[in-house]
Order: sequence, then structure tokens, then C-alpha cells
Amino acid sequence: MFTHYHKAQSAYQLAYRCVLIMFMLNSASTLASPAPQSNSVDPFWQNATVYFMMTDRFANGDKSNDKQFDRKPDGATLRNFMGGDIKGVTQKIKSGYFTDLGVDVLWLTPLNEQIHGRWDDEWGRSYPFHGYWIKDWTAIDPNFGTEQDMAEMIATAHAHGIKVLADVIINHTGPKTSKDVAWPDEWVRTKPYCSWDSYQGNVECALASSLTDIRTESEAPVTLPPFLIEKWRSEGRLEQELAELNAFFERTKLPRAPKYYITKWITDWVREYGIDGFRVDTAKHVEADVWKIVKAEGTTALAQWKAEHPEQASDNKPFFMVGEVMHFGVDGFKNTPKGTRLYDYGDKQVDFFANGFDSLINMGFAAHAEQDMEQIFSTYSHELNQGALQGVSVLNYVVSHDDPEPFDPKREHPYQAALKLMLAPGSAQIYYGDELARNLTYPDAVGDATWRSFMNWQDLPPADNNAEQLTPKQLYTQQLLKHWQKLGQFRHAHLSVGAGVHKMLQEKPYVFQRTLGATKQNVVDQVLVAIGMPKGSKVIELHTLFEEGAELKEYYSGTTVTVHDNQVTLDTPFDIVLLGALEQ
Repeated sequence: MFTHYHKAQSAYQLAYRCVLIMFMLNSASTLASPAPQSNSVDPFWQNATVYFMMTDRFANGDKSNDKQFDRKPDGATLRNFMGGDIKGVTQKIKSGYFTDLGVDVLWLTPLNEQIHGRWDDEWGRSYPFHGYWIKDWTAIDPNFGTEQDMAEMIATAHAHGIKVLADVIINHTGPKTSKDVAWPDEWVRTKPYCSWDSYQGNVECALASSLTDIRTESEAPVTLPPFLIEKWRSEGRLEQELAELNAFFERTKLPRAPKYYITKWITDWVREYGIDGFRVDTAKHVEADVWKIVKAEGTTALAQWKAEHPEQASDNKPFFMVGEVMHFGVDGFKNTPKGTRLYDYGDKQVDFFANGFDSLINMGFAAHAEQDMEQIFSTYSHELNQGALQGVSVLNYVVSHDDPEPFDPKREHPYQAALKLMLAPGSAQIYYGDELARNLTYPDAVGDATWRSFMNWQDLPPADNNAEQLTPKQLYTQQLLKHWQKLGQFRHAHLSVGAGVHKMLQEKPYVFQRTLGATKQNVVDQVLVAIGMPKGSKVIELHTLFEEGAELKEYYSGTTVTVHDNQVTLDTPFDIVLLGALEQ
């Protein structure tokens, strides 16, 4: 890493220390949740379209890094490294792929250096292509690229108006293998396995034999693992890493416990490269108050980066954190008591939003997507604007990398999936390939591997092909991608889609409005959506949503229309209408 804790503290750095102290002073009362409180999340994050990709499975931009640490292609089906890397992501940013899709935020699986060996279990031989078996939090895995590649990717995303979330882990390390030594016992435990029936049974336990559990409950100082010291020494950066750690612990006054070492390591790249926030892995398996300190350190680090790089800092949005809390969801989903934002461990309920999180991944959406749109939209709007989730955010998805029950696993209803996800209140997570109907069913793939195939770029036509040369599969995929792009562009242009208040105006054809009133960000926005309209000529009643003479854009066709007598007239070949003010 190339962080600079050794720099002399300036006045603004002293101010950052106040942020950490504020979070730490409030940490004692966070486990037993009080009544929900409004966090007032920025409408940008409430509406954001987040593109989540498994780095190794998205795009291969540099084939020279495909084979590292003598990793073999002898894993079980879809459990080997397949060549995707950071340069591939950068190339897609530069090509405009994410911009065309209306993406606001990129979320990549962890880029940290992984165990060098493989792991054998009931699911078959596996290599750490997914990024969740960390060996060294301070280095990039060479299968994914270099730290310079990551820096370029983040800078390129920012230059295209796209924010970047790092996928971070404090809960566990990668397993011991024939090539990787175990972490010291003072750092990790391998037993007991989680019992799932209590707070302690979720936190002070190992998730699986492949995930050695960090002793996050401990405040006791520990020394660095010998293997890590030797690794850094061989790489010529031991003195730098030790100096940075000394400076970190001196500044924060935190004990040298495992969780605080990792807190330092995961926030280094924020400070150095301006990462905009974290997606936190396995958040419910770590004591909730730890995340307050992570949030404070991330806030400090991003503020420092913005102060030192004003030409690259496009806005003043604060550091953002979204957590993976398995079985948390809107409207009483599984471990979320109905009408609350609490997570129920069985013997204790925790408000993660009061512990540093601005948003949680909504595990319930894939199940709720079986409902009709009005039921989804009205329920979510109420919960996010008037209910227990008022002032915070949720990240909805139809498919994810380890949810065993995705919506529409056979991709039989991809157009409906897009409409429900992209038009739902809350932020939207596109899992790589949703927009191309990437195959999710591989008969030989066991467990979560079936959702982790390589991106199906081959189903799109080459850029130089004309329509007469397209195969039926390419034509279908191209049209589906256009559908997602139109919905994404609509969300990107209008914060009210995800952050506004929903109101049904007509049942058949289905017509609704979203309105976002004045906020502290001075955002006022409104849109009208109609689904199931006649193709061809149609008249849309506007229900006084837009002023007489206002110019509107219909985002599904790209048509510009003018309001006359509280209506607009359209002639488009589509049955979907997406109306909003012209972009300023």
C-alpha cells in the first residue's frame, strides 16, 4: 500500500479525529436498538443504480495475469479462475457500457490478495476467484491486476461520474491450504461453527471450515502473523507497513486487536484512491459496534482524499456503507420483524443503521418480485418514506452471487424482472449479466457456483455487425439490453424513481407517479410511468403532475413532448411510457 500516515497532521486531519471520537463515544449503546431514527440518506444513494460484478467473471482486459501462484485449472465446474480482471472493468467504463446502462455506482468483489492454494470440500475443489478468502489485506491479488490498475479504474469511474464501492471483510480470513499457513490462534478460531440461533451463535463462531473466523469480540493486543511479516519483508515493504500501523494506532488510540488492524487496512485504499464507500461482507457476524469505527475511519479517509485531490472530488457526498446482513429485508422478511428495521438474532435485536450503515442489502426483494408491481411499489414506498426505514436506504436485487433463491432463475421473465427492480423504490443492484439474461443454471455446477459463470458477452453482437447478420440469440440479447438501458437512464436522470413517494394513478393500464419533495440537497423531482399502454398513438393523462407547456422527455422512446390540457400525446411502438422533465 502507498498510504501516508506518516505525514504531519494538519488542521483538517485533527478534525477527522473528532469524527472517530463521535462514533466511538456512541458505541456502548448500539447493540440493543432504540426506536428507529432517521439517518437522512442522500437521495442519490436512495436512488442509485449499483452494478455488482464478480471481478474474475466480468471482462478479461489483461490475459498476461490469468495464471498466478501456479493456480491450476483443476477445480470443480465454475470454481477456477477464469481471467476477469480490473483492466477489463476499466475498459468497459471507457467504452460507455455502464454509462449507457445508467449505472451510478460500481461494486466489485474483493480485490485483496487471496490464498494461493485451493480448498476441497463437499462442493468440490475451489480456488479463491470470488475474492472472499483473503490472505493479505494490504495487497491486490495479481490474478485481478495491480494496485496501479485499481487506481486507474477508480479514477476512470470518477471521470465518468460513477462512484466505486469496495467489498470489504473483517469477519474471516481465507483457509489454511497446502500453500497457505493458518493465521495465529490469537487472531482466528475455527470452531465452534455458527449455530444461527442466537447473537453469540452468529458472531463468536466460524461460518464454515473454509472461513477462519476473526476474533472480532477481542480488544486484546496481538502481534502480526509471522507469515505476513516475512511476506512484507520479501516484498521490500515491511518498514513502510509497520510505520503506517504505528501511526494508525498512535492516532486512533485503539488497541492492536485484530479487528482494528483490518480496519486500518480496509480504509487505506479509501484514503489513497478515493473509494466512495464500502459494501460490507457478512456484517451480522461481527459485533455491530465495530462498524461504527469502520464508518468513522472511512469517513475520515475519504474526507482526507477529497481535501488532497480537489480536482478529482466531484462532490461532497460523505462516505457510504451498505451491509450484507443475511435475511434482512423489507416488510417482515425472515429475520426482520415486520414494521421495524431491526435484525432479530433470536435473543437480541440489532439496528445496523444505528451502527454506521446507511443502507442494507434487501434480501427480501427476490422473493417480493413474485408479487405484482403495485404491491411491491406501494409497500416499499411506505416503508422507506413513512415507515421504519424512513431516512435510510435498501439495496434491492433479483439475483446475487450467493442467494440460493434468485427471482426468475431460468431467465423466463427478464423484461418483468427489469421493470420490477429498476422501477422499485430504493436503490437497485444489477448483478452482472442480469441485463443480458446470463445463464444461471449449470447442471454440473454445485452450490453457488451456478450463479458465477463468466459474463455472456458472446450473446451481444460485435460492434461492426449490422442487423442482418445477427443471430436470434444476439438480436434478443441486444433488445433486452436496450430495455435495461432505457430504465437505467430514466433512474439516472430522475432521483424520484428510487427516492420519491409512490402513488398509483390508474390500475389498468397501470399508471403511477413518484414525487420527491425539497430536501436538504434541494432536490425536487417527479415522474410518471405507464405500463401496458397501447402501442402506437396514445394519450397520457398527467393528473396535474406537470405544468401546462412543460417540455417532457419520454425516456423509453426518447421522444420529447409538451404538456397541453394536462396531458401529452405520444406515438411510439412501445407499451411503456417513462415521463420526466428534460434533463438540465
